[in-house]
Amino acid sequence: MPSKIYGSAAEALDGLTFDGMTVMAGGFGLCGIPENLIVALRDSGAKDITAISNNAGVDDFGLGLLLQTRQIKKMVSSYVGENKTFEKQYLGGELELEFNPQGTLAERIRAGGAGIPGFYTKTGVGTMIAEGKEHKEFDGETYIMETGLTADVSLVKAWKGDEQGNLVFRKTARNFNPMMATAGKVTIAEVEEIVPLGGLDPDHIHTPGIFVQRIVKGEFEKRVEQRTVRQRESA
Repeated sequence: MPSKIYGSAAEALDGLTFDGMTVMAGGFGLCGIPENLIVALRDSGAKDITAISNNAGVDDFGLGLLLQTRQIKKMVSSYVGENKTFEKQYLGGELELEFNPQGTLAERIRAGGAGIPGFYTKTGVGTMIAEGKEHKEFDGETYIMETGLTADVSLVKAWKGDEQGNLVFRKTARNFNPMMATAGKVTIAEVEEIVPLGGLDPDHIHTPGIFVQRIVKGEFEKRVEQRTVRQRESA
């Protein structure tokens, strides 16, 4: 069986990038984002990208790097409040935005990975979110239809992975990454540690290797999005 392990993030992306591609990038805030793969995607030069991600990173880190180089044409997101570059490009008409309630975004990705083309939800009924969408009543309540999401490439970050791409995520990094791993035509995982096959407890695997085509070991900065401290009380 061919190895899924690649020597670098750039090698893992080789042959997969193209102008106009759709990319999913996992993580929550700056936690659990595929740092190395995002840099490699920037360096690939691919442009007019549609990026599906809960957030857009910050100005100089995460997907913010691709906004700096204007490689992203459209964001499908939930929370973008930490990125001034995003704000400037969006308000200036340079960047398209498909805004989603956070739970709806998560379910759209999960649905796409499960082969479900659409589903009904009450979230957003009566707001701008519902404009132009199909409405339907169930038991006297109004719902709107949302469509599933898929991507040409999903970039995810895990704590541990084995040689066949079975993945274990850690704490907050488990947000969005597992569902995105199922929704990409090709999924690349960058991990903190690669263990031999059999080195992961089968009961603790979050993403089975069948969903992962490529895996790479990364070096991580793990930047804190907003560092908050309090003054130590005097003795």
